[in-house]
Amino acid sequence: MAIRIKICGLTSAEDVDAAVAAGADAIGFVFYPPSPRYVSVEAAATLIRRLPPFVLSVGLFVNAASDEIAATLAKLPLNMLQFHGDESVADCERWQRPYLKATRMKPGVDARRIATEFATARALLLDTFTEAYGGGGRTFDWTLIPADLSMPLVLSGGLTPENVGAAIKQVRPLGVDVSSGVEVAKGRKDHHRMREFVAAVKAAEAAIA
Repeated sequence: MAIRIKICGLTSAEDVDAAVAAGADAIGFVFYPPSPRYVSVEAAATLIRRLPPFVLSVGLFVNAASDEIAATLAKLPLNMLQFHGDESVADCERWQRPYLKATRMKPGVDARRIATEFATARALLLDTFTEAYGGGGRTFDWTLIPADLSMPLVLSGGLTPENVGAAIKQVRPLGVDVSSGVEVAKGRKDHHRMREFVAAVKAAEAAIA
């Protein structure tokens, strides 16, 4: 099965076009104002219109108020939601859209319990624990990931073209999610690095097939 590639935190038309051309399966838009990768609903609407069929648009939220999410969904045709904060199962399910539940990993975090609790998620996205939410640019100890998770896994946190192959061989995720590892600056992607990242994923995929 092909490993799915999500490139997150895009803020410009040029970067969206380059990510699609590189081979991304999904593009992530950050609707969390404190993030340097934040994009307004109006800007996201323009960027989403650039996506071709079969490339998913993913909206990332962090403890957002219900009215904010509702207003965003009323204006944007998001294919999937990603909840990166302390949302409950009910918070995630109420929108009746496919969703990912993100968890920030560190020793003591019980990924099995979270996967069981959020059984309606399409996948569990595991990121590196930081005091802030996301964008830390550091990997976590992949041995913390249980081998018997009850749902598909998307691996995130500090992935780069240099380490994603090793990550795939060790973790065997359904998908990988990259942001800072393919950036020239926060919110600005390096087009060459995006191509390198996709190539590294494809090479690792072929090696474990």
